[in-house]
Amino acid sequence: MKIYTKTGDKGYTSLLGGTRVLKSHDRIEAYGMVDELNSHIGLVRDQQVNAIHLDILKTIQDRLFTIGSSLAADPEKNKMSIPDLFDTDVTLLETEIDKMNAQLPELRSFILPGGDQGVSFCHIARTVCRRTERQVIRLSEREYVEDLIIIYLNRLSDYLFVLSRYMSHALDKEEIKWTPRK
Repeated sequence: MKIYTKTGDKGYTSLLGGTRVLKSHDRIEAYGMVDELNSHIGLVRDQQVNAIHLDILKTIQDRLFTIGSSLAADPEKNKMSIPDLFDTDVTLLETEIDKMNAQLPELRSFILPGGDQGVSFCHIARTVCRRTERQVIRLSEREYVEDLIIIYLNRLSDYLFVLSRYMSHALDKEEIKWTPRK
């Protein structure tokens, strides 16, 4: 299989189902952001402190491929079988959030990202997740997007926030609380 096909040289690409669209189309932007998010999750997964979270992070990456497949399909023309996202995928994130949160001090203020490079990578993944969620919502205003995709991305950003806190705690790093000027 050749990596380059030259079919996109004029700024168009094909959705699953064959529809040709500009590479700047909202659907392409949405699944491109999912791909970017997946790369950031890989970086978070590679942090030594996350050895105990390898399986869940790999599962998240798998689900992001599922989401990307759904977003890459023309909802009106695609006849291909693509993987599904399930309610249990959201429940898994919620369960993991609750497990980590039970081991953390109560959150009483906003936290500034940082304190450790790995923690910062996790915060970057969280913000990329939020941007991806906004783009998917933008797409859903014009075209069909499965509701569960938006729910999953919303919960994933929550998971990444709690994971960043958990990483700080595991590394014995101080969380930097935001104190507004008066």
